[in-house]
Amino acid sequence: MKVAIITGITGQDGAYLSKLLLEKEYRVIGLVRSKNSSSLRGLNYLNITDQITIEECDLTDLSQIMRIFKEYQPNEVYNLAAQSSVSLSFAQPIGTFQFNTLSVFNLVEAIKQFDTKIKFYQASSSEMFGEVTHLPITEDTEFHPKSPYAISKAAAHWTCVNYRESYNLFICCGILFNHESHLRTDTFFVKKVVREAIKIKKGLSQSLTVGNLNIKRDIGYAPQYVEAMYKMMQQPKADSYLICTGSSVSLKYITEYIFNKLAVPTSAIVSDPKLFRPSEINDIYGSNKHINTSLDWHYTLTIEGLLDILVDEELKSF
Repeated sequence: MKVAIITGITGQDGAYLSKLLLEKEYRVIGLVRSKNSSSLRGLNYLNITDQITIEECDLTDLSQIMRIFKEYQPNEVYNLAAQSSVSLSFAQPIGTFQFNTLSVFNLVEAIKQFDTKIKFYQASSSEMFGEVTHLPITEDTEFHPKSPYAISKAAAHWTCVNYRESYNLFICCGILFNHESHLRTDTFFVKKVVREAIKIKKGLSQSLTVGNLNIKRDIGYAPQYVEAMYKMMQQPKADSYLICTGSSVSLKYITEYIFNKLAVPTSAIVSDPKLFRPSEINDIYGSNKHINTSLDWHYTLTIEGLLDILVDEELKSF
């Protein structure tokens, strides 16, 4: 039986990846900073909590990672842990950079010291690209990060590339564009819109306050994206891949589609300039040609199909 360690297991991607790996008969070890403070909501929602071993581990402490590696002898390590809020990174830039970079350094260094045969997946972010001059983005597009979060992810990404090339380690990077599911927290835009629209429909709220809705994003469905992560790790050679839908949609279209689907007046959508970010990316979408041809991974949902899933699932659990 293969053993996989997943950091960030309590997040959206960690939960769906755990489910996928369990279906493929892996033993799954989930790392959390503290058992007391970590929410297992996603794992509970998927009914897989009792099939996973949860261990406490501070990823900023190399010795703790080495202890986990020695105890469980992993075949694969999926690093999904990060301070992942762009907005929060402006308020906490130093903390964001410290955790998002040091954790990655420690994980790849632990592999180098303990067992160079361990395969490693790094969750990189499309935010690293920032404002680009040409779309679609490809794996060769230069980074121009425009937030503390993006800067930290770019540094972590290049750490992985450096260790892969310098020490011949199997380290693959999945450069993730926006992806959603029912398991997202309310701090993420699409989830916030869905929940607030339902609250308005049920008379629990009067309006939804938003920032800049004119920006466009490449947005997919998380359960399909974790399949891409798994496929990367089964290849004979490690590489970096964009995980994306291949097109973008405006936040205005998303918001109005959700409101219309729920028969909520769009007049309840209120724009607040205070919610605009200090620097913003107007449009971003990627090319999935490399991952299509190399991994035979193909994204299959339309944006309307995705939003229908999110709204219907939220209504069931509201």
